[in-house]
Amino acid sequence: MTNSPYVFEATMENFQQDVMEASAQSPVLIDVWAEWCAPCKQLMPILEKLADEYRGAFRLAKVNADQQEQLTASLGVRSLPTVILVKDGQAVDGFNGALQESEIRKVLEKHIEIPEDEETPYDKAHRLWEEGDVEAALAVLSEMNRKDPEDLKVLIDLAQLKAELGDLETAEQVLDSLPAEEKMQHQAKQLAARIKFLKASAELPPIKELEDSLDKDPNDPNALHLLALHHILKESNAEAMELLIRLMQVDSKYKDEVAKTTLIELFDKLGNNNPDVRTYRRKLYTLMH
Repeated sequence: MTNSPYVFEATMENFQQDVMEASAQSPVLIDVWAEWCAPCKQLMPILEKLADEYRGAFRLAKVNADQQEQLTASLGVRSLPTVILVKDGQAVDGFNGALQESEIRKVLEKHIEIPEDEETPYDKAHRLWEEGDVEAALAVLSEMNRKDPEDLKVLIDLAQLKAELGDLETAEQVLDSLPAEEKMQHQAKQLAARIKFLKASAELPPIKELEDSLDKDPNDPNALHLLALHHILKESNAEAMELLIRLMQVDSKYKDEVAKTTLIELFDKLGNNNPDVRTYRRKLYTLMH
């Protein structure tokens, strides 16, 4: 559970006061979730991040469906995750499923404005990062980490910046220091996969050499594997997945099933909402069954 002041657990006991009545002062976004629900866990960090970003313009009320069955039923929830936006005591919007962050922002922007106050250090770090000043962003995040070593968002960002600067060893050390449940969050899994691919890239032969090998032998498993890694590093993910599927068709046991392992790592890196992931996950499933 996050320590954010804008996020709280909603129960049958506090719902009327902390959600319905409080929504007259600022909207409340209700997130109905469960521990066993994978899309819920994918959605949760996005909603928490947005609650922090909006800095009190709305509050996030989390409803554990298994622990709050009566409240969940009263909300008319039929599937998880379910998100409901309450304003002035009325449900005004919402959605089902793990939407992408951009789509969630569209829902919020129809009803809520981000307060225009002083830029937070975290916002400053991300602005510098987006502007390409990675060193300056790293300095801001490092200072934030010094003041609050338990801030997991900052730790993951530090690991990602270290990876971008080529310090893969430090990035891995930061990721390894995270609690087990945080390592399973999408951003951490995505970064771990990218670090692994970056480390492998140091030993890759040139693309032309691998393409020539495949011209001579389209079923060369080594060339298929290494060329797929090249494509991953170039973010040509569909091409990489196609090569890995070809490798499975040629020799599914090659290098301890490296094609299947690499595909799964790539799926983690890109996330389940990526259309290529959905396409090639089906292809992988077909080959395995």
